[in-house]
Amino acid sequence: MTPTAVASPESGVLTNPVSSAPAEFDATRDLPAGFMDFFLPLHRRFTPRQQQLAHKRTEVLQRSLESEKPTHHFPSDTVRNGWRISLPEWCQDQRNQMTGPADDGELCVKMLNSGAPGVMLDLEDSCVNEWNHHQTGIANILACLRGELSYYDKKRDKTVPIQPSKTVLFTRPRGLHLSQAGLIPGELVSASLFDVARVFYGIDPAELKHPLCIYIPKSESAEEAVWWRDLFQALATSRGLPHDYIKCMALVESHPMAFQMEEFTYHLRDHIIGLNLGRWDYMASLIHFNLDDPDWVLPDRNTIPHNVPFFQNLRELIPEICHHRGILAIGGMTALYPSREDAELNARALAVLEKDKKNEADCLMDGAWTGHPDQNAIAVAQFPYPNQLQRRPTNASRYPDLRPVPHGVGTRTVNGTRAAVRTVIRYRHGVLSGRGASLLDGYMEDLATDRIYRLMIAQRVIHRELVHVLDAQGNSMKHTPEFITQLFDEELDRLLRELPSNTDPQEADRYRRAREISEAMIVNGEFNPI
Repeated sequence: MTPTAVASPESGVLTNPVSSAPAEFDATRDLPAGFMDFFLPLHRRFTPRQQQLAHKRTEVLQRSLESEKPTHHFPSDTVRNGWRISLPEWCQDQRNQMTGPADDGELCVKMLNSGAPGVMLDLEDSCVNEWNHHQTGIANILACLRGELSYYDKKRDKTVPIQPSKTVLFTRPRGLHLSQAGLIPGELVSASLFDVARVFYGIDPAELKHPLCIYIPKSESAEEAVWWRDLFQALATSRGLPHDYIKCMALVESHPMAFQMEEFTYHLRDHIIGLNLGRWDYMASLIHFNLDDPDWVLPDRNTIPHNVPFFQNLRELIPEICHHRGILAIGGMTALYPSREDAELNARALAVLEKDKKNEADCLMDGAWTGHPDQNAIAVAQFPYPNQLQRRPTNASRYPDLRPVPHGVGTRTVNGTRAAVRTVIRYRHGVLSGRGASLLDGYMEDLATDRIYRLMIAQRVIHRELVHVLDAQGNSMKHTPEFITQLFDEELDRLLRELPSNTDPQEADRYRRAREISEAMIVNGEFNPI
């Protein structure tokens, strides 16, 4: 059975997943001179392949929802042989990688000045998928690559530039599932292609302290690695650079990808320097690919321990594969953020961070992600310098169970559902206000965690006859579509009542729109990362 979500909303108006250049867009004015001449041959070659790969993803998901789940495959000859990657000296230390939206110039500078060994500037999950945000993000990325970006610090009444450092700078483009409209009349182009091409076209390799580094997001198959490899090499060839000039890391953010990591790495062996467990998108994907299975109705998100087996088994497999092939294994993001205004929250967040990163180091990861400069020192301290490449897990299984049912983990409560409803409304309000990531109740929420919450709500509705979700009195509350609508109404009303009396009426309208979009996405089964 293919699961469906809730019911028909009163208004099924959803956000448009396709970013479009504005109606007044003029390529000769709004893009660098000569860019479209450079881009069009790439578009003709790579966009049709991107569209085919995106279509294959929908087929794999549908088969999973019809009980043909992703699984391990017998290793191919390319995996059996003894190939190994030689890691460049300039990226040996990646014990912490700071990440944040590329359209926030002040944050970009603060991350690069944090002392973190790596920084990822994001055009994807934490950046609103909208033309002006991406153009600002690309401009900031190019300025960062040249070391030219700065911001004005009002408190100190001074301009703060990027300080010289050995920090490795990565760009995360949008994933292969997304398209960009408005560049070519009547045609969509690959958003991944456009983002990478814009950055590559704007750089002078002689000005960079290391080769251009791309962080590949949202991959779902080893076949997709071939697309990225061919793109990297086509770009290098276009400027007479060595074929392996562009380097990359890749996120393991989808359930199918977890079974094809070694093959994926093989295809990118001239470029790849590491794999990263993108844990929150991975959790969302794991729910999505098991949306038909009542055994996979997860507990409230913040009651799931960091070492739950479906994370831990993968967390232990990634270093085994990476170190066997000579590349880095990077851990995920800790969602609870420190606070300089709330001492109790700050202490709790940093304690959680230390425990989480120590667990990843014990799994032989070489580093992790953080999103706040105050997290850097603690994260770095958990991992041996410069990495753990020479270590391999003891008695590691090459083919572990990557879908262990989460029995006996956490709690399922109505309060958890209500918190999820409240979070998706507030997150979507942030998107409508131009923020791709929002700090809510101490947790940094972006598109990945928004997906998790929407999927968790849908799970509880789809399997309401089989799964118990308890109210404050310990009674099971059946999650009917009508009950979910009631929660959305109540949480919207609460959010509106909490607004200051002098709030601009447009702000209230944005909350109403956010509530409408969020429920409609659940109702219509819109769970892809858009």
